[in-house]
Amino acid sequence: MIDSKIILIILIISIVITLTSYFIIVYNRLIALKNEVHKNWSNIEVLLKQRNSELTKLLDSCKEYMKYEQETFEKIIKARNSLTLASDNKDLSALGKAEIELRMGFSKLLALAENYPDLKTNTVFINLQHRISELEESISDRREFYNESVNLNNITIEQFPSNIIAHNFGFKDFELLKFNDEETKDIRINFDKK
Repeated sequence: MIDSKIILIILIISIVITLTSYFIIVYNRLIALKNEVHKNWSNIEVLLKQRNSELTKLLDSCKEYMKYEQETFEKIIKARNSLTLASDNKDLSALGKAEIELRMGFSKLLALAENYPDLKTNTVFINLQHRISELEESISDRREFYNESVNLNNITIEQFPSNIIAHNFGFKDFELLKFNDEETKDIRINFDKK
């Protein structure tokens, strides 16, 4: 017959192993979720930088034709710089405001381009419009991935009993990247060659 002390020791060891295993699984899941959020944010940053680069090229191609539209150029450059700063600082509310300014400036630039027939038929200008449009779609897609990973992270941090581990090891919620109606409005790009 097995001694009751041995049964108690086996039971305690089993509980310790079970709790340790659970802790390791939850901790590793929290680490994976946090890294997924960072990865998805990095993907958005890459696309924002690519779009900024393409915008610079587009502005340069427009400047040759649109010599009297300096105010529009300056607004776009200011918005682009604000967007870069907000992205670097991971300030999502400032990022949203900068997106609005950038979209408004870009829309105005494209509207003004209608007054310059030579610009509208310039292949560099047309190709850059297409490229920026593609990047806008990619940013939108990546924003969905980012928000999904943030949502999974935040739910896991709030759920019991993983919230105990998350709180004790400093895991934090992440902010969703939300844009209001003005920010999500499509930039109207006219690809018609006239």
